Amino acid sequence: MSAVVVGADGKARCPWGLETETSADYREYHDTEWGRPVHGEAPLFERVCLEAFQSGLSWITILRRREGFRKAFAGFSPDAVAVFTDEDRERLLGDSGIIRNRAKIDAAISNARATLELREGYEGGLDALVWSYAPDPADRPAPRTSADVPAVTAESTALAKDLKKRGFRFVGPTTAYALMQACGLVDDHLAGCFARR
Repeated sequence: MSAVVVGADGKARCPWGLETETSADYREYHDTEWGRPVHGEAPLFERVCLEAFQSGLSWITILRRREGFRKAFAGFSPDAVAVFTDEDRERLLGDSGIIRNRAKIDAAISNARATLELREGYEGGLDALVWSYAPDPADRPAPRTSADVPAVTAESTALAKDLKKRGFRFVGPTTAYALMQACGLVDDHLAGCFARR
């Protein structure tokens, strides 16, 4: 049961956010991004895609390739990715700057198309849909240890079901909860962490 840990800089952080020889990137991500509200179609589309690519892998693997993903997927413009062709798929499968998994690449393209359909058929599009599943912060006490942080919630299960119904792929309840954490729908920084809102 890990509680906050004070780093060499004197700041209390979630244990996974401490800088080590192998994870300085984690500290930067923890301190400046994770758990902060993300809005906008393209930023949320990027996060949906990256969380899908992370499925079965460690987040650091994705984090260290994020710029490669952005380049390969046209800055995560849903309009651009939605019209990717078979040639684009083959290009992506040969791109060592990303995770070269055909099913996940196909899911990203499919999710771009679903994002465009959502834009036309759901007021506020992807941003409004995702944020409609944010729980009331008053109902969520600050987790005291890592063991207090769930992997799945009723909200993430409902979000995953809604996204799948609308044509999104690789968005199960666990992936949806990771998205909710990363994009600030929930604040799972531990009690005492300096980055907690």
